[in-house]
Parts: sequence; C-alpha cells; structure tokens
Amino acid sequence: MFHPQGPSFVELMRQALASTEHGYDLIAPKFDYTPFRTPAPVVTALAQVIGGPGSVGAALDVCCGTGAALRQLRPLCRDRVVGVDFSRGMLDEARRQLADAPGGAPVELVRGDALDLPFAAEFDVVTCVGALGHVQPGDEDRFIAGIARALRPGGRFVFATTRAPAPTEPWFWMAHGFNAVMRVRNALLKPQFIMYYLTFMWPDIRETLVRAGFEVTAERDLFAKPYQRAILVRARKPRG
Repeated sequence: MFHPQGPSFVELMRQALASTEHGYDLIAPKFDYTPFRTPAPVVTALAQVIGGPGSVGAALDVCCGTGAALRQLRPLCRDRVVGVDFSRGMLDEARRQLADAPGGAPVELVRGDALDLPFAAEFDVVTCVGALGHVQPGDEDRFIAGIARALRPGGRFVFATTRAPAPTEPWFWMAHGFNAVMRVRNALLKPQFIMYYLTFMWPDIRETLVRAGFEVTAERDLFAKPYQRAILVRARKPRG
C-alpha cells in the first residue's frame, strides 16, 4: 500500500489495533515509505531556518522517529545531536539510517517519553517534526514545559504547524473524519493509539508557549508548494 516497499493494508491494520508505541515498532522498517512521514522539503526548510553548518552547539529532536530531522540537524551541530523516541523499533531504524549521516557531531538516540524528557538546560535547539499529533491537548503544557526545561537560556524550540482549516476546505472534513474514527477506536479498544490531526494549531498554540515563558514568532510563506499552508514557529527561551 502507498509504495511497493511500504506496509500492506494488513500491516497498517495491525498497527492501528496496537498501542501507539507497539504500533510504531511494527511499522518502523517501512515507515519512510508511507505518507505519514514528514515531507523532506519541510524538514529541509526547517533546518535551513535554524542555521548554517556548525552554528548550533547541541540539538534535540523530540519524537525523532527514523531520524529524518536528525540527519538535517547533525551538520548544524558542533557538540552533539540527540533524538528521543519511545519506540524501540523507530530508534533501531534511525540508528541504521544515520550511520552515514553528514556532519561530525556525536549522535545519541534515547528511548524515552516526550512528556517526561530527561534533560535540563542542555540544548540550544529543540525540534519536533511531524509528531505533534501524538500530544493530546491536555498534555500540551506538560510537553512544552519539558522542552523549556531541556533548552539553555536563549535556546529555541522550532517546529512547523498550520492554521485550522475552514469548513469550506476538504482538509477540514478529512481531518475531523479521521479524528472521529480514532476517538471511537480508542473508546472501544485498549491500549489506545494516540494520533490526531488539528493539534498544535496556529495561533492557538501561541498562548500555551507564552504561558511557558517563551518569546514566540511565526513565519508564513516559507515552504514551497504543495506545503505552503505550513507555518514555521520559533519559540525562544529568554536569556534572563
């Protein structure tokens, strides 16, 4: 399904019936052949905004998956680049794919919970690419607080999101339809599989970031078609 090397319909159904963590363990070897992976042009544009080669001391990618963002971040870093994910399968795939990644900074892959990051004032940049749908609205403050804690003073949390679609747009009905199916699935089946669209939307997420102490800016018209809806958000931790 999707791609000759991608998962079959049966494999996707097995993932959908599993927990979030185990579901990604199952699909990890074929994940990059699905449309669920964040498009490469979005990841590349995000990295270009962060800076040039060697411009960052240390960077962290939260929910790093198979390592797409880490591959882009490594050349920017002088000291270290770290990826965190709770799926052992995705980390194994990231380890394989990053073996030849450009750049000289050491790469560390950590199995952990994005809502309980084990870092304190260690990074100049934190990113999260294509995984914000795994953070439920009730957990957003906790998620952002962990990122703030992991950043050094003056550090940046950089991510891409979009605005909420209008009811006149096809994406509105597709996203709400998917979310409705997931809510029914999670009400009927345990363990849950947490993945929803229409989360971390701009400008609503700005209030949550400001509440955590961040100075927030957003850029539109940064991404080429067909990703022109994307909005790049930079949340800076004050130096004081």
